[in-house]
Amino acid sequence: MSFLSKNQTIAKTGFNRWLAVPAALGIHIPIGQVYAFSVFKLPLTQVIGITQSAPTDWAQEDIGWIFSISILFLGLTAAFAGKWAEQQGPRKIMFLAALCFSGGFFISALGIYLHILALLYIGYGVIGGIGLGLGYVAPVTMLMRWFPDRPGMATGLAIMGFGGGALVAAPLSLSLMNVYKTQISNGLFETFVSMGIIYLICMLISSFIVRIPAKDWHPPHIKNQKDRNAAIIEKKKSKTVEEAMKTPTFYFLWLVVCLNVTAGIGLIYQASPMVQELFSDKVTPEIAALFVALISVGNMAGRFAWSAASDKLGCPLTFSIFFLFGGFLYLSLNTFGATNHIYFMGACVLIISMYGGSFSTIPVYLKGIFGMEYLGPIYGRILTAWSVAGILGPKMFDIIRKYQLADGATIPEAYAAIIYVIFGLMVVGFICNILAARTLKKLMLSNNSYIILHEQSANG
Repeated sequence: MSFLSKNQTIAKTGFNRWLAVPAALGIHIPIGQVYAFSVFKLPLTQVIGITQSAPTDWAQEDIGWIFSISILFLGLTAAFAGKWAEQQGPRKIMFLAALCFSGGFFISALGIYLHILALLYIGYGVIGGIGLGLGYVAPVTMLMRWFPDRPGMATGLAIMGFGGGALVAAPLSLSLMNVYKTQISNGLFETFVSMGIIYLICMLISSFIVRIPAKDWHPPHIKNQKDRNAAIIEKKKSKTVEEAMKTPTFYFLWLVVCLNVTAGIGLIYQASPMVQELFSDKVTPEIAALFVALISVGNMAGRFAWSAASDKLGCPLTFSIFFLFGGFLYLSLNTFGATNHIYFMGACVLIISMYGGSFSTIPVYLKGIFGMEYLGPIYGRILTAWSVAGILGPKMFDIIRKYQLADGATIPEAYAAIIYVIFGLMVVGFICNILAARTLKKLMLSNNSYIILHEQSANG
């Protein structure tokens, strides 16, 4: 097992840092399958009835907890895996992620076969969620160390695969269910087993090929260059995770992530059934699956495009765009999108691009405020906001929809109420971002003072 140790993953001289990208994507694309969970929501309510729900089948509200539990354990695991990944190295963490994530599929398959919902909570939810958390953190910090000169692009590359996982998983899931479907089975059991095997192989290969830079490594083009930013990074004292958590800024950023993710993850969770309910005369299950895939494209593209843009715009301005423009798009779903399913789906794709962009931009935000040395553990603690949002977002959709319908509201009215609540969350998130940005502005002023003193000292 020494092959899994951190020392065995240190790259040799001359290693091309771009080869680290496939290793990161090979983990994040499989675990990004969680974003295609809505494809399974209706089939899981028809395990007994096959073509329609039987009295003994599971209800949508009960199935929703599977997704929420997996996101909960993703965030909780990431909170501690960040520090562990720094100590043990990415290979061991990614190897364990492969075992847990694929194991979650196998346990869930057994739960489907025996029709025991608790096994899906334990399998896909707890064990799979732990695999999600382990697999999520390690590639992010690994790529940021390979690309210190372009941190936004680095996190975008790492997390792009996670956002795009549903682009692969949604059509794959539908195809497998159709292949395995019979008169006595809707194909879910066999689909879960097959996907567990496929993802296990992909993730193990990635864990074997991953490499990390040596401690004294620098990108070739700045190896002999003393630029001002490098001087600041080298001289500035990074905060430990304990020190960071004692600052108000940490909690403002925690709320920024929590509120933005709550707004987006609820939409992802309900995407397939929502668009079928709102536009039942126009949207078939196949179109709904395509919608899920398009959301995945937006999620994936946003993770790279917005994080790369943050290198130019700055993280505070980027997050302000997420909350302001995203809030407007949500409101437009109740107006332009109420009668036009094309606009509705297009606006949702844009919204999710900003949801995805927040995940790849927040590590850079944290790096700018707390430094790089302890970024992994700090980033992991911030991801506990994802755990909370993973419950708040889906449950908000389920509970508001349920009570609105019970009070006599129509399906469109029920979803309209949810959208107004989300808009309120976006306003609060915008305020939290402004408060967090004040700290970064103070640090930039302090760094400018350091540059002037450094240059004066260098010039005698």
